[in-house]
Amino acid sequence: MSEVLAKARRIVVKVGSSLVTNEGRGIDAEAIGNWARQLATLARQGREVVMVSSGAIAEGMKRLGWSSRPRQIHELQAAAAVGQMGLAQMYETKLREQGIGSAQVLLTHADLADRERYLNARSTLLTLLSLSVIAVINENDTVVTDEIKFGDNDTLGALVANLVEADALVILTDQRGLYSADPRKDPSARFIDEAQAGDPQLEQMAGGVGSAIGRGGMITKILAAKRAARSGASTVIAWGREPDVLLRLAAGESIGTALVAGTAKRTARKQWMADHLQLRGAVTVDDGAVAKLRDGGKSLLPIGVTEVRGEFARGDVIAVRNAAGEEIARGLANYSAAEARLIARHASSQIESLLGYANEPEMIHRDNLVLA
Repeated sequence: MSEVLAKARRIVVKVGSSLVTNEGRGIDAEAIGNWARQLATLARQGREVVMVSSGAIAEGMKRLGWSSRPRQIHELQAAAAVGQMGLAQMYETKLREQGIGSAQVLLTHADLADRERYLNARSTLLTLLSLSVIAVINENDTVVTDEIKFGDNDTLGALVANLVEADALVILTDQRGLYSADPRKDPSARFIDEAQAGDPQLEQMAGGVGSAIGRGGMITKILAAKRAARSGASTVIAWGREPDVLLRLAAGESIGTALVAGTAKRTARKQWMADHLQLRGAVTVDDGAVAKLRDGGKSLLPIGVTEVRGEFARGDVIAVRNAAGEEIARGLANYSAAEARLIARHASSQIESLLGYANEPEMIHRDNLVLA
């Protein structure tokens, strides 16, 4: 367990509504200040950190004077709109006090299911990481519906971990971690220090629902860890008010429950790419591009593309073929078929002049490419 965070260079931290809003009494400035201080310290250590924070609806309820969570979707959306203002302001203030830049990113599950929006969100978050800006992500509860009724930010945390290829996901909650049974009902319940993410027994152990403030429960955290493990990220579930919990975890201390991914990050991502992608078109590349893809694991640049076949959009999966028509790779296209035809055989530096804009310098980035 000590290696889960100690070796992690890119970390996604998720905090729940009850922690952020002090059980619904309002945004907990002290708690957010403590997390901001720890995030800033991790950033100065050379780690890359993304924050996924619940709390918008709970803060909106408080500002609107509502004592119980409403059931009407439009009321929940209104509460989210009101509360998100205070939530973003508090994170920005506390991170700025630590000398760290911040950014607000609102996502929905649909953003990460759509290939083009997936690539756009990924590019934005990776750019923010490169700029040493900490992104604070929340579900866009003002526009979503089913996610408000049934969703949770534990799942969003796992999706973000997959999106940015995080090494680890830390879920901070109001519980110490996972027990073999509900300790409030079963005095013989034992604490689970470490387990394999995706172990079916974990789902049997977890159960129940969240607090009156949040919608999640331990089961959503177990399922989030299972999802994060698909891209090779291990998960730690820990009490959010544990002093310096993030710094101590990063130092190798065993805190909470570690759910370890069974597959290495790179292998897991390549497997995800291979298993879930359907071809929408193809590009033919020259011998030089073939050699670079096979020998050096390089990205596919437009200058190596000799022909574009089919009609595909940005984010669609396309085949990469050699001059003989053999598939040598497949991956997510950064440009549509029409755009690809314009930039083929041209240097990446010419993309902006040819299209009037530039998404990325690559036709397919090596992280989104699977060799045949």
